[in-house]
Amino acid sequence: MGYNPDHDRVDAVDVLAEFVGAHPLATLITHDRVTPQADLVPLLAVDDAEAPSGKALVGHVARANPLWEDGKHVGTSLATFGGGEHYISPTWYPSKAEHHRVVPTWNYLVVHAWGPLVVHDDPKWVRGVVARLTGAMEAGRDNPWRMGQAPGDYIDDMLTKIVGISLPIERFEGRFKVSSHRTDSDRLGARDGVVRESEGHAHDELAEAMTNPPRREE
Repeated sequence: MGYNPDHDRVDAVDVLAEFVGAHPLATLITHDRVTPQADLVPLLAVDDAEAPSGKALVGHVARANPLWEDGKHVGTSLATFGGGEHYISPTWYPSKAEHHRVVPTWNYLVVHAWGPLVVHDDPKWVRGVVARLTGAMEAGRDNPWRMGQAPGDYIDDMLTKIVGISLPIERFEGRFKVSSHRTDSDRLGARDGVVRESEGHAHDELAEAMTNPPRREE
């Protein structure tokens, strides 16, 4: 990513992969040498011993989407994953009462992954990644849906309408902007403000990260 100061940067691969698992809907940015394009695509982070990071992203796109065609994903592609975010008011910092040397900011959690987009137009590979995605998305549900619940010919037909993709991750980086450069009292004061404004629901993940800033490096 662009600007990412040391106090916000997260490089620990396990932390980043866990974040992707919690927020699998990626903004996948590709380039055709003329214009960048952005597509929303659910992606999973999986082990890949051949990728520089040890991880790859896998998923699929509609066959009608030109993203997978030759010349539509030139060079390095970028997948971004977003989590909790919230405006931070200076009034939430206890230090404001001491010196008023505080300004507004915005806290957020985001992970970026870079790598070459690889196309998998193979029925067996596509079926496998659909099963894997479905298993991950349905996990924990009382009555999880499985591919086997649908008629076989219907699934076979639907699989012809999609194309598999993977992104061996060459660079994996997060920016968890959680006021970690401020004093503990200011950081926790901002955390309390986020919780109050979200009634403790919409930004639980951000509040937790502000309480216990994540490990940055392995």
